[in-house]
Amino acid sequence: MLQIYCGDGKGKTTAALGLALRAAGAGMRVHIVQLMKGRPTSELNLLEKIPDITVSRLDRDYGFPAEMSPSVRSAVTDRHNALLREAERLLPQLDMLILDEFNSACRHGLLDRALAERLVLDNADKMEIILTGRKPEQKFLDAADYISEIAAVRHPFARGVKARRGIEF
Repeated sequence: MLQIYCGDGKGKTTAALGLALRAAGAGMRVHIVQLMKGRPTSELNLLEKIPDITVSRLDRDYGFPAEMSPSVRSAVTDRHNALLREAERLLPQLDMLILDEFNSACRHGLLDRALAERLVLDNADKMEIILTGRKPEQKFLDAADYISEIAAVRHPFARGVKARRGIEF
């Protein structure tokens, strides 16, 4: 089935990672593709120790899409496409595929649209696929079995509190 975690609130990736832990605990094989992310985050320290979970992501932090030069956008797009092709190659070995920040990468045009659609829409009936990120495209919403919208009711960022290790990253 296809699951989408979207909205402007904190917790979309956290929800997806919770599913990964639950699935691995049940003996399922999980692959997580983190698009748009290359900065080290605390969850990676534990995920790499769980044999049934693998993670692929960017090699470094490239910044926000609005701030990317054309050459950086091109490099990020190429890397995202390589990550999606790797996930597609792994599909026969997987029970769950998590595409973290997929919606954002789509919205900003940082991946091959045909590859992304094929990967998600042609495989959601064969395995569990989870998409995270703000503002999913209608075509994915229409195909989804689960949609959870996480609203930002209150967040410390609004008071100028910076991201905290172990909480936001």
